[in-house]
Amino acid sequence: MSESALSPLPDLPPPPPTLLSGAALFLDFDGTLAPIADTPDGVVVDGELLDLLAQLQGALVGRLAIVSGRSIATLRSLGLGDFLLAGTHGLELAHPGKAIEGPARLPAVDEAEAAFHAFADGKPGLLVERKTISVGLHFRGAPQWAEEADDLARRIAARSGLALQLGKMLVELRPGGADKGSAVRALMEKAPMSGGTPLFIGDDVTDEEGFAAAAELGGAGILVGPPRNTAAAFSLEQVAAVRHYLSQGAVRDI
Repeated sequence: MSESALSPLPDLPPPPPTLLSGAALFLDFDGTLAPIADTPDGVVVDGELLDLLAQLQGALVGRLAIVSGRSIATLRSLGLGDFLLAGTHGLELAHPGKAIEGPARLPAVDEAEAAFHAFADGKPGLLVERKTISVGLHFRGAPQWAEEADDLARRIAARSGLALQLGKMLVELRPGGADKGSAVRALMEKAPMSGGTPLFIGDDVTDEEGFAAAAELGGAGILVGPPRNTAAAFSLEQVAAVRHYLSQGAVRDI
């Protein structure tokens, strides 16, 4: 996304609870619904969160989707299979109990995974995450390798044609052709999301396309975390604030 598309305002107001009324709610997962863990498998989805999401899903007549960089297989393994899911940055879509819609894993992704493992070998703190149709290299535990990891991922992307996805302390290589914004647009065209006003809540730079798509469709984005240039119109400080905000909608007629 171009810098010109982002709001120059560093400080954004908190979202009013009325924003949830009639919303088609799109929720990022890591850093939004659950705190970011040191490792991808360190996240636990607690019963309180599942209950909150189920209440919101009912109040919004099904208009709730989780839009994540994680694969749908992983989201389902975390206990989120009862919700509409968009995984791998919009490349995968799945309704509850239905088959996953998405591309097959490319040989180039396997080659990138091998290159990531070769790079990470002997470097404690680096972690290669194999996803269904993509692969990520995490350097949260070894930030001194950030520049080299980024350079490696860019070189692999240039020669393989894979899309480079940057995240928080992460580089990821995946097929192109989709992002969180395209997921919002696709899901808004059909039930259960159609008919609502899109509201996208997320924390990462990968959520900016989702914010922009929601705004283009007459809705808004909510940025979670510290101020930055963003396409979001509102902000919440942290995961706890997100849950508190959503709980206001779960207990009222929205």
